[in-house]
Amino acid sequence: VQLVESGGGLVQAGGSLRLSCAASGFTFDGYYMSWVRQAPGKGPEWVSSINAVGDSTRYADSVKGRFTISRDNAKSTLYLQMNSLNPLDTALYYCGAQSQRLLGTHEYDYWGQGTQVTVSS
Repeated sequence: VQLVESGGGLVQAGGSLRLSCAASGFTFDGYYMSWVRQAPGKGPEWVSSINAVGDSTRYADSVKGRFTISRDNAKSTLYLQMNSLNPLDTALYYCGAQSQRLLGTHEYDYWGQGTQVTVSS
């Protein structure tokens, strides 16, 4: 099983980035997918989630209206479009997969290694 994030980088405030999470080794379209971030010195923060078929999404208040989560089940890939970035968005961004049995918990079946997003002011 692998979840491989990419697309992070250094961007100025107000800029945009698109993160990707390529999945392999499990039935991607059977899992609820999420993005979670962790800023330096802070605990993990849930960012956004999308259901298995991609027609239901949720966002943390801190990113609502600026970030868009999506998935392409044919490509086994999860995305996070991030617009209007600000320095508070600086963090390591992880994608996580949850099976039905873990929905409603803070536990995930699989995690990626993370991709760094740094927003300069």
